[in-house]
Amino acid sequence: MFSGIGLYWAQMHALVPATAVPAVPDLLAAVHRLEASVGKVVRGKPQAIRLAVTTLLARGHLLIEDIPGVGKTTLARSLAASVGGTFRRIQFTSDLLPSDITGVSIYDPVTRQFELRKGPIFANIVVADEINRTTPRTQSALLEAMSEGHVSIDDATHELGQPFMVLATQNPIEHFGTYPLPESQMDRFLLRIHLGYPQRQIEREILRDRAGGDPVSGVAAVIEHAHLRAAQDAVERVRVDDALVDYAMTVIEESRHNVAIAVGVSTRGALAWYRAAQAHAFADGRDYAIPDDFKQLALPALAHRVTLPAAHESLGRARAEAERAIAEIVARVPVPT
Repeated sequence: MFSGIGLYWAQMHALVPATAVPAVPDLLAAVHRLEASVGKVVRGKPQAIRLAVTTLLARGHLLIEDIPGVGKTTLARSLAASVGGTFRRIQFTSDLLPSDITGVSIYDPVTRQFELRKGPIFANIVVADEINRTTPRTQSALLEAMSEGHVSIDDATHELGQPFMVLATQNPIEHFGTYPLPESQMDRFLLRIHLGYPQRQIEREILRDRAGGDPVSGVAAVIEHAHLRAAQDAVERVRVDDALVDYAMTVIEESRHNVAIAVGVSTRGALAWYRAAQAHAFADGRDYAIPDDFKQLALPALAHRVTLPAAHESLGRARAEAERAIAEIVARVPVPT
């Protein structure tokens, strides 16, 4: 499975010294070490871990939406620790200001100049914990960073380091004192996932092994940033057949004409689904996408990008209705043979 993408990678980088570009099997081994590292902390959730790594490989951002206490922040922290580099965690509260995220310019009377005090957004991995507990004004401070890879402070643009990924968590049940993410912000997340309760045996193991301890404290980096960036470059070269593109477009168009959906998936959403499918294929060791790459990612990539006709009493109810509508479309549209 590695030979095709490995040959392609070698041809693309024939003039680069061998020591500068890792072989694709080495990149895949590093990706699988990353998944295994997170899996030691977040047990019994291989699909959620694969989706988180898929998001990272596609240079996207991840929204983890679930009830409290099932491992949302633990998944985000363990992925950040396994990747290494700079890591910041922002606890979103109602009094958090945009400058608390991006930073602020402070006047130095000695040098008589303004100096930038960078905020926590200047990190490789940023965990935005309980993002729906802060105001829309502060939520929007993440928008430019997530979409453009830079932030603007006092009319100056500051580039963010690479790799850069935001992992946000939110509680879909509690609605007192929360501010639902605006649609423009939701659209910046490549995937939205939820974890659910662990199986009984897994939960029993957690109780026996981790009571009173922090499982993330012992996690070390297992992938170099240069290897991660090389894997992200390789993802962009994963082949997608024209028939698969037509299949994806049919699903997107169906979402725009479905009576259960008021506003369908945008072009940005279609591009996100395409990139996620490429990353999913690469993580599986393939240099080409298959229908299952698109089908398995339809709900996490598309459901949070549609608007329903009526408001629901909770985020959880709205998520369930949106996922049901997308699942019905995917089940109805025939896959290419």
